[in-house]
Amino acid sequence: MRTLLPALALACLSACAKPPANVSPSPNDTSTRSLSVLRNQLAARIAADSGADVAVWYQDLAGPDTLGIAARTSFHAASTMKVPVMIELFRRVDARTLTLERTIKLENSFASIVDGSPFTLTPADDSDAQLYTRVGQDVPLSLLNDRMITRSSNLATNALIQLLDAKKINATARALGADQMRVLRGVEDTKAFNRGMNNTTTARDLGSLMAAIERGSAASPRSTQLMKEVLLRQEFNTEIPAGLPAGTPVAHKTGSITATLHDAAIVYPKSRPPYVLVILTRNIAREQVAQVLMADLSRMVYTFAVRNGRPAAKASQ
Repeated sequence: MRTLLPALALACLSACAKPPANVSPSPNDTSTRSLSVLRNQLAARIAADSGADVAVWYQDLAGPDTLGIAARTSFHAASTMKVPVMIELFRRVDARTLTLERTIKLENSFASIVDGSPFTLTPADDSDAQLYTRVGQDVPLSLLNDRMITRSSNLATNALIQLLDAKKINATARALGADQMRVLRGVEDTKAFNRGMNNTTTARDLGSLMAAIERGSAASPRSTQLMKEVLLRQEFNTEIPAGLPAGTPVAHKTGSITATLHDAAIVYPKSRPPYVLVILTRNIAREQVAQVLMADLSRMVYTFAVRNGRPAAKASQ
């Protein structure tokens, strides 16, 4: 036989079960709901480009917020793999086994990872034709690194990979949290490409590397500062930077191959601390369509980050 509670007790239990009307949701609850709204906005914009594969990784470097859309899906890395090449170079500088002032003779002959057969690069297929005028000359590593990042020079990249060793570059990337990234080879190794032996990455992997650079853990403080300065001089700015207010500093590296376009960035809003944003795309035939999509996604993330982020610390006078 059930015991019935007095009506007064039931009323008390009912009242106590309801939260006080003046209690606000916790910051974590608010942030989660806001991230959910942002995710829906990004997903809707991505869906508007039918057939496109898109991965996004957002990380607030001043707070706990992270957001991933297909962030662990593997993509052909294209020229974004030049970021771990740069990191490995500066770690060698920190270890004092290399200096940025060291020169190497610039050659245009590289060995395929398939069978060691030689292949060359052509200026017509490179975004930095100017460096080919230096073939046969002694060129400083600092210049090669600068052209690799700011102009995405394939010739500079292959020269650095030949010096640094792709296996060691890959190991460094993995040690910094890019646990699915794969750096196998230099650029334009056609035999390797035909066998599917490609450099690959995920949005989250690239985000881990960009965060490590900004936080100073990718190498020494001096080296990570120099890396950021090079990334800030990036000359191709039609993707993530295109969705930001004019003048917003962006340290980033783009990458593209047929129907594939990427950008990995550290964004520095004036009103709040920096955040990392990585956008990877494929199966978009027209590059301009991909650029517009990426700019739109960047704009949405910036709006969210500025509205929800902590104010930037004031510089001491």
